[in-house]
Amino acid sequence: MIDLGFVSAILAGYTFDQVIDFAALHKFKCVELMCWPVGKAERRYAGVTHIDVDTLDNSQANSIKDYLDQKGIYISGLGYYPNLLAADAMKSGIYRDHLSKVIRAASLLEIPVVNTFIGRDHTKSADENFKLFRNVWPDIVKTAEDKGVKIGIENCPMLFTGDEWPGGKNLAVSPVIWDRMFEIIPARAFGLNYDPSHMVWQMMDPIQPLYDYKERIHHIHLKDAKVNTDKLKRVGILAAPLEYHSPKLPGLGDVNWNHFFAALTDIRYRGPACIEVEDKAFEGSNTDIITAILTSRNYLAQFLG
Repeated sequence: MIDLGFVSAILAGYTFDQVIDFAALHKFKCVELMCWPVGKAERRYAGVTHIDVDTLDNSQANSIKDYLDQKGIYISGLGYYPNLLAADAMKSGIYRDHLSKVIRAASLLEIPVVNTFIGRDHTKSADENFKLFRNVWPDIVKTAEDKGVKIGIENCPMLFTGDEWPGGKNLAVSPVIWDRMFEIIPARAFGLNYDPSHMVWQMMDPIQPLYDYKERIHHIHLKDAKVNTDKLKRVGILAAPLEYHSPKLPGLGDVNWNHFFAALTDIRYRGPACIEVEDKAFEGSNTDIITAILTSRNYLAQFLG
């Protein structure tokens, strides 16, 4: 069946043990754990490290697996979301090097999926970025395949701040783009970490892709989005997206969750679905954050039994 979890980025101040303890206490089944390099975050929800892949060895991996077994929790995927096609070649090289370490860690920990972004040079067209994609991504996917690990690409455009304008910093934003990606790299290990909320504010159908890409759905993010139609009418679709929409907890936005989970059952999806909290209304304190996670859990429980 579908296993409910959460994305650990929202618990940035917690240790690995504390994240797993929280998941066990509140009856989650899994967690997507963040694996950024240790250091300062470059943006909200980034820079969180719950497993340090730079130092991970066999002994540490065994300790992690033992702790998970004790608590009855599994890791749904390892998460690392940089811009792998950044225009700065030095930075993109550093990002790719770290991603290879995350893939190695997933193999060592027997975790099936690594979740990330394709990346994008936001100043260039999609066609120009596909040239970069062809140079960079086949080797990444081959490395993952060799390690027995799948890659889940989140469909977030990364188009929220001035430095991400005009093209956004993640190429994998739409079905048309996914088709080109999968034509270039047909390997089944290469798929989606699907988040319906990003389809909502891009004015696309968030449900149909579950049917169309059912063989490519490696992981699910559960996040909602609320489009403010009055603001949209004033600023138009060429405005920065946060001018007319807000990320919300599941049930507080425009995703039809009845239809979403109906589609998941239709395609016989059997895997993790992780709550991703990015709702600014729940960032005031640690109590607010916990409330956000548990409110989301309680709402989604009706679809999961």
